[in-house]
Amino acid sequence: MNRMNRIPTQCQDLQDQVENLLKLLHQEPTLRQQDTTAVRSSLNKVISPKFEIVFAGAFSAGKSMLINALLGRELLYSAEGHATGTECYIEYAEPEKERVVLTFLSGEEIQEQVAILRKELGLDPSAKIQQPEVIEIIREQCDAIIKNEGGENKSERAKQAKALKLLVDGFEANKECIYSAENAIYSMEQFNFSNLKEAASYARRGMNSAVLKRVEYYCHHPLLEDGNVIIDTPGIDAPVEKDAQITYDKIENPETSAVVCVLKAAAAGDMTTEETELLEKMRENPGIRDRVFYVFNRIDETWYNSQLRQRLESLIISDFRDTERIYKTSGLLGFYSSLILETNGSDRFGLDSIFANSVKGLDEEEETPQFVYAFNNYCGTSRKLPSNFRVSINGFESPNKNYVRILEEWGKPLIEQLIKDSGIEEFRDGVTRYLKEEKRPQLFANLADDLQNICIQLQKNYLATQQNLASQPQEIEAMKIQELSLLNSQLQEVGEEFSEHISEEVNLLVTNKCDGFEADFNQLQSRMIRRLDELLDTFSVEAAYSRATINHPRNATAPLLAVLVEALYYLANQLEDILVDSTQSVVSGFFQSLIDRVRKSEYYRQLYRLLGNDGGIEQHLKEVEKAVTTALISAARIECDRFVRESPRFYDEGTFSMMLFILEIIHKK
Repeated sequence: MNRMNRIPTQCQDLQDQVENLLKLLHQEPTLRQQDTTAVRSSLNKVISPKFEIVFAGAFSAGKSMLINALLGRELLYSAEGHATGTECYIEYAEPEKERVVLTFLSGEEIQEQVAILRKELGLDPSAKIQQPEVIEIIREQCDAIIKNEGGENKSERAKQAKALKLLVDGFEANKECIYSAENAIYSMEQFNFSNLKEAASYARRGMNSAVLKRVEYYCHHPLLEDGNVIIDTPGIDAPVEKDAQITYDKIENPETSAVVCVLKAAAAGDMTTEETELLEKMRENPGIRDRVFYVFNRIDETWYNSQLRQRLESLIISDFRDTERIYKTSGLLGFYSSLILETNGSDRFGLDSIFANSVKGLDEEEETPQFVYAFNNYCGTSRKLPSNFRVSINGFESPNKNYVRILEEWGKPLIEQLIKDSGIEEFRDGVTRYLKEEKRPQLFANLADDLQNICIQLQKNYLATQQNLASQPQEIEAMKIQELSLLNSQLQEVGEEFSEHISEEVNLLVTNKCDGFEADFNQLQSRMIRRLDELLDTFSVEAAYSRATINHPRNATAPLLAVLVEALYYLANQLEDILVDSTQSVVSGFFQSLIDRVRKSEYYRQLYRLLGNDGGIEQHLKEVEKAVTTALISAARIECDRFVRESPRFYDEGTFSMMLFILEIIHKK
């Protein structure tokens, strides 16, 4: 669809309209220093013919697999390990104009990657691949490592050996296409490919993908209409530093419009340093804003590990509570399940077609594709299948035979259930809905928001000029009285709306329906519990004794009760510090959100139209925030006093007391 057809008629000259508005701003001496960077960035996004969506994440996070699943086509190479640093662009084309453009690594770049991988494997990094005998030696070394590790996917070392073998195989197979110091570029016609499928099959082959620097796909898919461009980038933890820098450069590029951030936390349990850096760089790019999809891929690993599942949920609650675009997927299960829907028993449900290359192993022994392992685990141990599926995994059968038998018994309904559980459909629906329905309105809304401040400044300036002119002597007193009366009525309406809004906000707060506040409060509770656990775990009788003697330097020793007192004071004061700090954060977050919602309200805009300012609303809310903060901090300090306040029963005979408790701690220490 033509991009201009997606822009409302009244906005066809949008660039000229915005530029005229900025000219008005620059014509006013007092407003010329106003920052217009955000406005120009938003305008460029609206009028740009392309909307670049970057898939970013670590190696093996599943970026390529998710793109394949999103488009329903096996375009990109996807395998575990450091197999490729290829950058892929996927753009729209009419059905008859589908094509692929291939850009190869130079010989120098390939030699550099070989040296890095050999060093990682503990081999001599100085080997020169231009010598045929060296390539054969590298192959033999890689095969030996893979065999010793038990298979190419059994360990990180085996994956690196596989990657190195693919690299030298790709170099030898494509020697004629590789220049020594420059990147050679070829169209698919130069390789005698008649269609995109053949070209994609070539580029997707492991050894070819290993020596490709960039692949540009032009294919027919509705998601790519309206200028949408999907970009697959190298892993942010790439062994070759400049490959990783490609991804960071794209994230910081102003042309980047949205990011699909593919995270490995579902498999690792925590964010890596590289993933944290990635999130920080995204937030710093004004061209991206909140157009970020967070995808926790390989979610199937949490089905078998409750600790992983709990850590992931905790991470999402603590670090991603402010975003709505969070998806949990298994790209591997979702994508290949959609492909095997078109297979049957005649090709062993894809083992002889889709997975034919994966099945071929060393010494002609049949290997088990990664998908088959994941499929069998799903059927046997994930507990995701509804009770009507009574699937059995037989120990006396090979994984491949189990796979074929299960699909022969349960067929399409089982595959459809697996696709649903993989989360791929939900992810695809979310991306589709955004690109088809939400993208354009959001881009216009962002531009309008950025223009609002400029318009308010212009309005205030013009109103000041108007008020100055209106203050000059006139003979239309009746008109003034009428206008003042109207202004008074309008201000009263604004006041009532503001009062109603604040009442609604307070009601949501006291009825526990303010999601942001509830999340902050839950985090406060979590911090208190964690801190108490830390204090108890690190409690030291020796430290408590030391504090007691320091506070009484005239005495050479301290009685047990004094040690107990110091310990209790220490615990109470530490908890008070964390409670006060958390309370300030909760209050600050609530009032900042409240002020943001007030700013977006219609009565606030009306107030600016009437007065040229907010009538002191924000200042008043900040004063209320200070009062609330002071009151809650005071309450927090009093709350922690109870940790050092004895109950009357503390001294009763026959009851458990803190005295006995401290004696028990001393005994254990």
